[in-house]
Amino acid sequence: MVAAGLAMLELIGLMIVGIALLAKPVLHHAQHEAQAAAKAAANKPVPPPKAGALPPRRLVSVTVLNGNGVSGAAATEASRVRVRGYRIRVVGNAARGGYGETVVMYRGGHRGEALRLARDLRIRLVSPLDGLRPRELKGARLAVVVGG
Repeated sequence: MVAAGLAMLELIGLMIVGIALLAKPVLHHAQHEAQAAAKAAANKPVPPPKAGALPPRRLVSVTVLNGNGVSGAAATEASRVRVRGYRIRVVGNAARGGYGETVVMYRGGHRGEALRLARDLRIRLVSPLDGLRPRELKGARLAVVVGG
């Protein structure tokens, strides 16, 4: 009876070790599958909106740049943009300073979104990229350059 009890404990121990060794690769594989699926979903292009319709604000990414040299100006403006539902891509400094007035700039094909953002923030100037290169937007559709 004692021998049978010990054999049963050994069997249970071996089963636990076997399950632990087998479960680790299976769990690892499942995690990789989940990460790959999440990455594929994140990289899936957003379908273009119907003619005349603007995409929801949550799908519009905005880069906010400080063009006046005042410390914290871009962060403050980014907060205003975020509150209105836009996604913030980058907050930083413009390549050059001395912007006299805040301006919304846009990549080609995104004028309607830029006009809506300018209206939301009560910014009077809207322009295609002027003095900014598309790569400076870090993938964003629009840029708000904070002026003085």
